[in-house]
Amino acid sequence: MKLKLALVLMFTVSLAYMNAQDEGDLTTEDRDALAAAIELEHDSLWDFGGTLGLNFNQSYFSNWAAGGQNSVSGTFLSSFFANYKKGRHSWATTLDMMYGLIAQGDQERVKTDDRFDFTTKYGYQTKNEAWYYSALFNFRTQFDEGYVIEDGVEIGQTISDFLAPAYSIGALGADYKPSDKFSAFLSPVTTKVTIVTVDRLATDYGLDEGKNVRFEIGAFVKLSYKDDIFENVNLDTRVDLFSNYVENPQNVDVNWETLITMKVNSWLSATLTTQLIYDDDILIGGEEAVEENGEIISPEIKGSPGTQFREIFALGLSFTL
Repeated sequence: MKLKLALVLMFTVSLAYMNAQDEGDLTTEDRDALAAAIELEHDSLWDFGGTLGLNFNQSYFSNWAAGGQNSVSGTFLSSFFANYKKGRHSWATTLDMMYGLIAQGDQERVKTDDRFDFTTKYGYQTKNEAWYYSALFNFRTQFDEGYVIEDGVEIGQTISDFLAPAYSIGALGADYKPSDKFSAFLSPVTTKVTIVTVDRLATDYGLDEGKNVRFEIGAFVKLSYKDDIFENVNLDTRVDLFSNYVENPQNVDVNWETLITMKVNSWLSATLTTQLIYDDDILIGGEEAVEENGEIISPEIKGSPGTQFREIFALGLSFTL
C-alpha cells in the first residue's frame, strides 16, 4: 500500500515537473493533483502484517536399547492483522489460525492443535484521547474433528467438529486504549451465539436437545496486552469475559489466551502457547450409553463443567509478512 502511494506521488510530481518545463510554471491543475497526492499519502493509514510458522518434529528408533517410539508431528500457525486509523476513526482486524497433527508408531494421526479465531473492532475516539466508542465482532471455531484421546489413540465418537461448536460475539461499548500496548474493551450490550451443527453434541455445549443455535445476551469484557518484554521476546495475551444477564450471571465465561514468541533469528523462532477456558455450558467427561444385544449394559454418564487448559511449546520456522 505504501509503495503504491509512493509511486502515485512520484508520478504526479514528475508530471507536474514536465508541465512546468513546458509552461514555465505549475498550472492550477498540477498544483491540485500534487496536493491531492500528498493528502492521499497522509490520509491512507492502513497497516498490514502478520506471521507464518511451521513447526516440525520427527524421531526414529531402530534396535535402540533404551527404547522409544517413532513419531512425526507438525504444526502450522498463522496470524494476520489489518489496522486502519484516520482522524478519530480506527479499525483493527485480526485472524489467527493453527492446525497440528502427530503420528506415533503404527497409530493413526492425532490432532494436536486446531483453531480459527477472527476479530474485528471499530472505534471512534472521544474527547478523552484514551477512550473510544467501539463495536466488536468475534468468531471462533475449529477446522477438524476432535476425539477423546487415550494412550495416544482417538476413541469413541467425535466430541467436536467444524462449526461444532462455533461461537460469535457481537458487542457495543467503550474501549480504553492508553497506548498501543494495552486495550480494555467494556460492553454492557453483548450478544453471544453458540452454534453446534452436530445434533448429537448440542447438549454438551449448552444447547437444548434438537437445537443447533443458542442466543445469549449479557456483558462482555476483553483485555489485551502486547509488548516486547525482553529483547527478541514478545508477549501477546488476551482475556475474554462474558456474563449472561438471564441465566446464572455469576458464572462468568472465561477465555484466556497467551502467546510468547522468542525470536532466534530472522527465520527461526520458539513459541509458547497457552489457553484457559471455563464455560459452565460445556460439559466435560461424559460417556454415552453402551448397548449389547439390544440391552443397555452401561448407562449414559453426563459430563460436568470444568476448567480446560492447553499448553504447546514449539520450535520452528517463522516468517514475518
